[in-house]
Order: sequence, then structure tokens, then C-alpha cells
Amino acid sequence: MGHGLIHIKGNKMELIVMGVLRLEKVGDHTLKLQKIFSHVIALIDEYKPDELAIEAPFFGKNVQSMLKLGRAQGVAIAGALSRNIMVQEYSPKKIKQSITGNGNASKEQVSAMLKTLLNFKETPEFLDATDALAVAVCHHFQRKPGTAKKTYSGWKAFLSENPEKKG
Repeated sequence: MGHGLIHIKGNKMELIVMGVLRLEKVGDHTLKLQKIFSHVIALIDEYKPDELAIEAPFFGKNVQSMLKLGRAQGVAIAGALSRNIMVQEYSPKKIKQSITGNGNASKEQVSAMLKTLLNFKETPEFLDATDALAVAVCHHFQRKPGTAKKTYSGWKAFLSENPEKKG
């Protein structure tokens, strides 16, 4: 599982960190899910992001792989939601289109464009890191200027500023 964090200040976008959580040595799938959840929480607690963007589930030929991927994505989303972080999903095609202009671009093409956009030289050992970074950059590109989502410290703060949402 890859992760990538960027910082936006005005029109400037900079890389904070990217990396990969290696899980192949963890045999039990439920323990992998626990590690993913803990990893997401640790990243949130360390870097204090405003939002989390994630690649939306996609359809594949292997049903078991799709189920495992969906569970992993769900656990990552749950980690963000447990810290009151808003989540946005993007399709793989939308992410590639946003970064390279081509929805069918290869992982290598996406990685090369990110190097240019974020001005970094190192090539990560695994393309999962640049894949995750691409989701963050896509999210930034999809935001319209002046439409930053308001974040709240919890339900109480949200409801106090949005009384019409009370049931």
C-alpha cells in the first residue's frame, strides 16, 4: 500500500512524504488490515492532513483480489474517518487523466510526470508510492480555486456551524 502527502500553500504544491507499507510478510489478511489501519492513523497523527484522497475500487477479473482490495481501502477510509478527516475517491482513469492528460497512462508515465510537477529526483522502489502521490495531486487539481472544504474538529463543531443539518 502506497501513501503520498503533499502540502499546498497558495498555488505552490510540494511533496511532504511518500512511501510504501510492505505487507507481503504478513500472512493473515485480518492482520494486514490492522496494519493498514494503524499506518493510516500514524500518518494522520504525524502529518495532520486536512483531507484524504483514495483510489476508488475498480473492477478486475479476480474476485478474491477485488474483495481484499476493497477491504483494504475501507480500512484506510475508516482510519481517516476515525480522525474526522474528509475522504474523496477518484477512479484510476481520472487520476491518470489528471496527472498526465491520458487516462490510459502507464504507472511509469504517471511517476515521471509527478517528478516534474513536484520537482523530486529519487525514484521510489515501488510505484505504489507514486500511485498514491498521484491520487493526492489529482485531488488538488480537481479542487476549484476558492472552494476549499471547511474542516471541523468534530460533529459538535460541524452542527454548531450548520444548524440546518440537525435532524
